[in-house]
Amino acid sequence: MFINNYFNTTIWSEQKPEFVKSLNKASNKYIKEARNRNKAHIKKYGDFGLSHHSTPLTIDNDFLDFRNYIGQKSWEYLDHQGYDMSQYTTIFSELWVQEFSKKGGGHHSAHIHWNQHVSGFYFLKCSDKTSYPIFHEPRTGARATKLKMKDQKGVWGGTELINFRPTPGTLIIFPGYLEHEYAVDFGIEPFRFIHWNIQAVPKEMAKDV
Repeated sequence: MFINNYFNTTIWSEQKPEFVKSLNKASNKYIKEARNRNKAHIKKYGDFGLSHHSTPLTIDNDFLDFRNYIGQKSWEYLDHQGYDMSQYTTIFSELWVQEFSKKGGGHHSAHIHWNQHVSGFYFLKCSDKTSYPIFHEPRTGARATKLKMKDQKGVWGGTELINFRPTPGTLIIFPGYLEHEYAVDFGIEPFRFIHWNIQAVPKEMAKDV
């Protein structure tokens, strides 16, 4: 018997700790600004459950080396999937840093980012006591006909949820269509990460931009 696996969803991950120190330093002002924007909410309701979200980082030169690295890796990711990248230019549509509440309760419900081709995370502050990303089965047909699994802890062809337990410096790249969420954080230790989205634009269109 031949076993053939088709229509797989590829997630790349690697350890890239050399960016952690400089990007934490560069991110501090953005997190401080984000907390200030949430000041009225914090004063009225407290800091529980919040995610302090920065403004865009795409034009900040303190993130230039990192941006170049993940931009190239994202291009390579698409090329690895077999796409003819000679016809496309990749551009950052979003790049931001966020930190979950110190009082706990920070999380993100399951979602995708519309009209994106590559998404990614880079973790700056995390541990085995913090939140972590969870990825969902992307095939709607498979989700609609899901059967009960015999082993909930293993990873099988029928597994519906996959999670990663990152450490500072963990880099994760995945397709933009892949639904993801963040588990509830308990506020025991700091949790901070960078998130980005990239579009592949036909070169003929890019000339007109």
